[in-house]
Amino acid sequence: MTKIEFNTMVTHQASSLKMYALHFTHDADDANDLVQDTMLKAITYYSKFKEGTNLKGWLYTIMKNTFINNYRRFVKTSSFVSKADDIPSSKLVFSSTKNAGESKFVMDDIKNALGKLPDEYYVPFTMYFEGHKYHEIAEHLTIPIGTVKTRIHVARKLLKKCLRPYENGIKRPTYEEIN
Repeated sequence: MTKIEFNTMVTHQASSLKMYALHFTHDADDANDLVQDTMLKAITYYSKFKEGTNLKGWLYTIMKNTFINNYRRFVKTSSFVSKADDIPSSKLVFSSTKNAGESKFVMDDIKNALGKLPDEYYVPFTMYFEGHKYHEIAEHLTIPIGTVKTRIHVARKLLKKCLRPYENGIKRPTYEEIN
């Protein structure tokens, strides 16, 4: 496929890319920017595309990764460190109640729950979670698409059962309960 043919195929995907971008941004102008960034990256990295693969899926992956990277960059540049000698107590709540330790415990619980899944459920579930389509998973595992859907459904149910404490949020003890 020539680069001109590829560029034409990419530009034909613009309307579906815009709908997907609106899913992320919830703003028309930001969605247009995201589509433009995605198309620019796709055309720039034309040589990375393997002919015969799913172009729309490839473009969606580029868009998702672009959105995530832009979001991380925005969060990083938006955060700041207070250099004031006296930090008001209203601001202390942000640093004292939320830390990486809590997130690490949650992630460890999720990893443990995933580790308990039998391979027949783990593989299709993780592939689906990574963005693969049902038919791609079915082809990869050489099983019917209905079996893929069932296994993903069962994996979700097993994970929900293992992660039940997080269902309604974990009740954190109040200061009065501790003392």
